[in-house]
Parts: sequence; C-alpha cells; structure tokens
Amino acid sequence: MTDSEFVDKTIAFVRKELEGAEGGHDWFHTQRVFRNTLLIAKDEEVDILIVSLGALLHDIADPKFHDGDEDAGPKKADAFMREIDVPQPVRTHVVQIIRNISFKKSLENNKKPFKSGELHVVRDADRLDAIGAIGIARAFNFGGYKNRKLYDPEIAPRVKMSKAEYQKSDGPTLNHFYEKLLLLKDRMHTETGKKLAEKRHAFMLEFLEEFYREWNGTA
Repeated sequence: MTDSEFVDKTIAFVRKELEGAEGGHDWFHTQRVFRNTLLIAKDEEVDILIVSLGALLHDIADPKFHDGDEDAGPKKADAFMREIDVPQPVRTHVVQIIRNISFKKSLENNKKPFKSGELHVVRDADRLDAIGAIGIARAFNFGGYKNRKLYDPEIAPRVKMSKAEYQKSDGPTLNHFYEKLLLLKDRMHTETGKKLAEKRHAFMLEFLEEFYREWNGTA
C-alpha cells in the first residue's frame, strides 16, 4: 500500500469514528490540524507519512471523553494501523506522538520526555487550533458542553497547576485562557508554528480586552 493510500484509509476511518463528537474535538478539528501539519511540515525535515497519520489519529479517543483513559487513543490508533498494515516503525512513532501531544503532558515531571521533529510538527499544528478565533470558539464550545461559567471575577485562574490538578480543573472558560491558551505561543517548536501563533495570540488578547469592557459595562 502506498503512503497516500494509508492516509486516505485513515481519513475515512477517523471521519467515521468522530461522527457526533463534541464540536471542538470532531472531524473538523482533526482536519484543521492535518492541514496545519502539512503546512508546517513544508519547512521541516520530517517523515510526511508519520506526521500525517499522527495528525489524523491524534484525537481518535481523547481521554477527556474516555474517563481520563490516556491509553484509549494510542491503543485504538495502533489497532487501526495494524489492521491496514502500516509499517511497525511508523506505527510506533505515531503512537508516541499521540501519547505526547497534549498540553497536560508538559505538566508532568518527566526527566526524559519523548521528542522528535514529527512530534513537534503535529503538536504545533494542534496547538495552533487551540488559539486564535478557532481556539476561542472551541474553548467556549467545550465550556458549554461542560456547563461551565463564562467568567467569574471571584474565581482566579490557576496558572501553575500539576497535571492532576489540570485534569480536574472545572473553572470558568475565561480562566482557561490564562491556564493554557495564552501560554501556547511560547511553547511552539517550529518556525512556522511560532509565526502563525503570534497573530492568533494577539487576536486572543484583543478578544479579552473587549470581553472585559463589555462585562464591566465600559464599552
């Protein structure tokens, strides 16, 4: 099977699996991450098949929707890739990308975290979809899904949470900007990711300024 055939089969699989998924983690999110991945990869020396499959499968079973099970995604992705006979080295690398892509993974005190150019490309692509206009929409969509407050002036953001604290966090959606979204610009690895993140980060800052003006009745 050719690389393009592996990708086509994976696209079909992911689209079917994510039917009815929460709007911020559905097929359209995966599609955007896939597109961002290909854009970033143009300027990086990476294996295109690995980054393509990593992007397409990165949210195939997000722990947030599987009782916090961090093995659900890697296992499901690995089983699918075995089924279509993806070569073992590619399969292993893609599984590592899925295991290490999330923001909460960076909150672990892991002395030897997994690193690769391919992971950096896919992770930057995923993080880009968490900021800017789309990031704002996704944040409030998920907040609504969890029935969280938009904002509460009496509940301060928790900016130095452990992984366990982050996973249990249920604060207002606006706090999520300070706890994660505004931190992502400085955590990009690729030059393309950094450049694109600057614009999206600035847009979020403008949004927050307008939000507070409207909240306080000064605009």
